[in-house]
Amino acid sequence: MKNRLENGRLLPISSKPNNVSTQTDQSDKKMEPLPYRGSKEDSKARLKKILHANEKITIKNESENMIYAIETSSFFRFKDDIDFLFDDENQVIHFRSASRTGYSDMGVNKKRMQKITELYMEEI
Repeated sequence: MKNRLENGRLLPISSKPNNVSTQTDQSDKKMEPLPYRGSKEDSKARLKKILHANEKITIKNESENMIYAIETSSFFRFKDDIDFLFDDENQVIHFRSASRTGYSDMGVNKKRMQKITELYMEEI
């Protein structure tokens, strides 16, 4: 999956206030990674089910260790990039949610990732 990683890590997030990542050093934009739930395959299937259930999110590309998706807002049709990186060594899923346009600080990306985290962590 070209251009989604830099030195084996998710691309750094920009200075836009709305962006979040599990791999950033910026404390106000840092979120905790998702722990594997069972095997990597189980975790990936669980995450994909959540993404597919959201009609605003489209998975654009997938590899063994990565999922790249785009969420399109309903009203303005803004597109946000969402990357998930499966870290087998630490048994976690790193993610990055970044707005392509705008400098809103309404916390849209953080709220999105908190909702995905809640759904992911729910007991089945």
